[in-house]
Amino acid sequence: MSDWLHLSLLTLMAGLMMPLGAAFASVERIQPRWLETEFRHAIIAFGGGALLAAVALVLIPQGIKDTPLIIVCFSFTAGGLAFMLLDRFLAARKTSASQLAAMLSDFIPEAMAMGATFTVSPDAGLLLALIIALQNLPEGFNAYRELAESTPNRPLYLITVFLLLALLGPAAGLTGHFFLADYERLIAGIMLFAAGGILYLIFQDIAPQSRLNYHFAPPLAAVGGFLLGLIGHMQLTP
Repeated sequence: MSDWLHLSLLTLMAGLMMPLGAAFASVERIQPRWLETEFRHAIIAFGGGALLAAVALVLIPQGIKDTPLIIVCFSFTAGGLAFMLLDRFLAARKTSASQLAAMLSDFIPEAMAMGATFTVSPDAGLLLALIIALQNLPEGFNAYRELAESTPNRPLYLITVFLLLALLGPAAGLTGHFFLADYERLIAGIMLFAAGGILYLIFQDIAPQSRLNYHFAPPLAAVGGFLLGLIGHMQLTP
């Protein structure tokens, strides 16, 4: 199998976890109500932990490697500011899509970086694809629930949108593979920009949504999500 086809299939597989998570989220709500609330907050926290792991263990370490400090500071700050403006734009229109923005800002740069490095280490690419897939599943669940509650769109329409978003994986992976492999600083800047944006969204929207008074499952779920990323990082690090 050619490298580009192998890469396309891996990134598509990782991307399909988003509509799969959305499909799970569209299932009839859990009863009793308190269990539904606890479960949803736990999934939000788990997704937040996975996003934090992506920032701390993938996006930032890869982004700062051999990158001048001025570029690191500019890219990271620009990401935080850009996502702040996006958050304000959505809030002004009474539409919440912070989970969707965080999911895509995690998935797309990682897929681009994966494509750029795939020819060097296909085995590491496979493992990274599995890690991205595991992150996308709870993030797809959370993004669907958030959109379903803030928009009038029907479940089938939203799941179809998530299916189309999965195609961004192969597009980003092939872009990194064919066009950005020789531009390491550009990829680093994209990853740092995404890291700054994700970090803003975690503290602005995702972490506050995960908290429940006198309930301890959501914070522990966040720890579990971060542990997932840590395990992946340890497997990738020689």
